[in-house]
Amino acid sequence: MEKKDLDWGNLGFNYIPCDYSYVCNFKDGAWEEGGLTEDHTLTLSEDAGIFHYCQEVFEGLKAYTTADGSIVCFRPDLNASRMADSARRLVMPAFPEDKFVDAVKQVVAANAAWVPPYGSGATLYIRPFMVATGNVIGVKPADEYQFRIFVTPVGPYFKGGDTSVKLAVAKYDRAAPHGTGNIKAGLNYAMSLLAVTEAHEAGYAENMYLDSKSRTYVEETGGANIMFVDKEGNLVVPQSATDSILPSITRRSLVMVARDVLGMNVIERPVKFEEVLAGDFVECGLCGTAAVISPVEKVEGEGVDVTFPDCVGTSGPVMKKLRETLVGIQTCEAEDPFGWVCKIA
Repeated sequence: MEKKDLDWGNLGFNYIPCDYSYVCNFKDGAWEEGGLTEDHTLTLSEDAGIFHYCQEVFEGLKAYTTADGSIVCFRPDLNASRMADSARRLVMPAFPEDKFVDAVKQVVAANAAWVPPYGSGATLYIRPFMVATGNVIGVKPADEYQFRIFVTPVGPYFKGGDTSVKLAVAKYDRAAPHGTGNIKAGLNYAMSLLAVTEAHEAGYAENMYLDSKSRTYVEETGGANIMFVDKEGNLVVPQSATDSILPSITRRSLVMVARDVLGMNVIERPVKFEEVLAGDFVECGLCGTAAVISPVEKVEGEGVDVTFPDCVGTSGPVMKKLRETLVGIQTCEAEDPFGWVCKIA
């Protein structure tokens, strides 16, 4: 498959429309067959439920070109499961998980020319989403929905590769946008937009959120989970007592890579912000589909100025090894002992 004529090595993390999207509608209590479309637009009533009661969920995953020219994606079954959880949390009909994976395969294969070439540093970002399209004026769920997937080639989420970034301590609470109680919802970042916009304007890559109840524990950033490495070399992964941290597929994968492939000691526990202030950690990284795992050099805020010594100007050795190993599995350069890679073409 001949690739599109793009400057693959200099792509930003921006939307570029490709040839095909996937669309499927829910009506009269059932999902239709669904299929590919060249129409990248939605036409909705002014009374559509998405506009008034914000019934919308989305996911994010990537497709890669491997060294032998194959096209693969990474753990789409978990994105399907998480999106179904998100839908149920917002009283939306869950899109069937097997149908989700098949739709991903269809739209990626149809846009094979847009999957960046091996070694370019770019990937094909896949954005499944679902919105309430049915009319609803009272406070209740809509009765019609549309599931879509679009794809777009993207470069790194954080520019600079192994160059580390700075975080600001968020001064706003997220109001737990990813879930409440024991119900783990998926992606919805609207509650993070004000804080992340102000952080970017001040020269920071992201915000570090503390728990909204006591502002005592580290949770995550607006668009990624957080990991630390302590002075003993342990990988320390923050946990939340209220399940308000996004159940990141990348984080879960990195934990398994660290423990089962690299033989690291992994500690998943609540992390007090005072541990960060005390300098207990030598490395910090942000992980997610878009970021993979990106190093953090500093956290700053009112009365806060913490540097992670092994991440000054570059990636620390642990974060670097984790990234190399995970990306190696995703691109089939390394053995996949877990059966995570899904071949598409």
